Amino acid sequence: MTATGPRGGAGVGRDALVTRSGVQEEDRRDAVQEGDGTGSRRPRRARRALRWSAVVLAVVLAGTAGAGYLYYEHLNGNIEKDPLNLGDGKVAAPTPNAAGQVPLNILVIGSDARDSEENQQLGGARETFGSTPLADVQMLVHLSADRSNMSVVSMPRDTLVEIPKCTDPDEGKVYPASGGRVMTNQSLGHGGPGCTVATWQELTGIHIDHFVMVDFAGVVAMADAVGGVPVCVDADIHSRDGEGHGSGLKLEKGTHPVKGEQALQWLRTRYGFEDGSDLARAKAQHMYLNSMVRTLRENATLGNPNKLRRLAEEATSALTVDPGLDTVKKLYDLSDELRRVKPERITMATMPNRYVGARVEPTEDAEQLFRLVREDIALDGKDAKKKPEAEPAEPDDPAAPDGEIAVQVRNGTRTDRLGAAGGRANTVAGLLVERGFTRAVADPSVLPSEDRTLVRYPSADLEGDARRVAESLGIPASSVQRSTDVSGVTLVVGADWREGKAYQGPESDDRTPDSAEALNGADENACMKVDPAFSP
Repeated sequence: MTATGPRGGAGVGRDALVTRSGVQEEDRRDAVQEGDGTGSRRPRRARRALRWSAVVLAVVLAGTAGAGYLYYEHLNGNIEKDPLNLGDGKVAAPTPNAAGQVPLNILVIGSDARDSEENQQLGGARETFGSTPLADVQMLVHLSADRSNMSVVSMPRDTLVEIPKCTDPDEGKVYPASGGRVMTNQSLGHGGPGCTVATWQELTGIHIDHFVMVDFAGVVAMADAVGGVPVCVDADIHSRDGEGHGSGLKLEKGTHPVKGEQALQWLRTRYGFEDGSDLARAKAQHMYLNSMVRTLRENATLGNPNKLRRLAEEATSALTVDPGLDTVKKLYDLSDELRRVKPERITMATMPNRYVGARVEPTEDAEQLFRLVREDIALDGKDAKKKPEAEPAEPDDPAAPDGEIAVQVRNGTRTDRLGAAGGRANTVAGLLVERGFTRAVADPSVLPSEDRTLVRYPSADLEGDARRVAESLGIPASSVQRSTDVSGVTLVVGADWREGKAYQGPESDDRTPDSAEALNGADENACMKVDPAFSP
């Protein structure tokens, strides 16, 4: 299986390697623990997740630019491939906009596998050699349908989720569903990156088009290849306390380019940044990523064939991708689309979360963030004002008399955090009967999960009936959908109608939650606040 045994960072020179020093030590202390960690100890949520983030997104953004003339087949051979989705569940692709465009969602994954000498020297404890890899990087890159903006949403590695059943495509081994909530980084060990994709889709309801996974050695090689990445601290910092905790990062106040060991230290630093939490570490990683993207876009030295050759070699050797991105040309085409987005329209965000013992879980704000991505709403709030939706044209086949319309009502009020509201299908079916739809019945055999209340119909001859049912309850025509998943007019009571007899519908709020800690890609003034205790 290619995904769980990354290569040893092919093309990474010895000068790019980091000895087993302070960088490794902080990472080792922050090693992942199994279980749901419901004890009271406050976690060291050392998100190695995102330490590769800048590398991976930068690879996708610009890593293959111009590589078409650089020993094309050799570079293609560097790229490893794995299936996109190992789960049984599918999420429908988004509906094209008026111009026929659709959004693009790419899941960026980084494995903590230590199956090479290079990756060992970059910080891997030898006792972890050959162990089941963990998906310590998880971030979703969303490119809007009109290609005007990009959103990047990262998820903490210790988020508690339900991992769905996944099947290893190489061995045929079936990994049963987790049967409860476990840390999301364990998904990679259930057959490969395709199970991490399946887990994300189950949690977020977002259709994922591609994944990109990078190996452990990539961050150092890429930082060196672009000549360093500028970062800023508001005071001198030495990330090391009296007990030896810390990454070892040493920087003077101000802005400095970091590469090699220092780049890796920056991405791992928790001790010394703000309150010492993983939220502070994530903020520093987002700053680094934004800076690397700007560097790749602006650095004229990448026009140098030797530098470009090195960058292309490092980029392709570090990657495992799905079959949709398995050649240099496909990666170049993707990077060409992504580079159209100006830095000021790139927004980095962290999935809002709260502690559950030593782990975290998504909050209500997280669902708001996921909805914005699903509905292709820019996180920077700069979308053009949308025109009010026009009422759909009248159906060709008018509605039958109310008493002749058969309606099945299903309870779809279940969410990731709340169980189904009891009795909703019966209540709403009763409302319909009171209003003359005497053939309306509750269907308890199916318990779907829908954010909003919908009326579905299977064929054009029933569209008028479905529209009439929606109208009688005050459900907007935009919530009437044709679907082959139903055999007749079917009303699914969504999470927006968990109580009461009058359908109100949710108020539209398309703002990015403050708890997402959004950072704009063009912010060149971002500077990490240093804890005075770590300022010499």
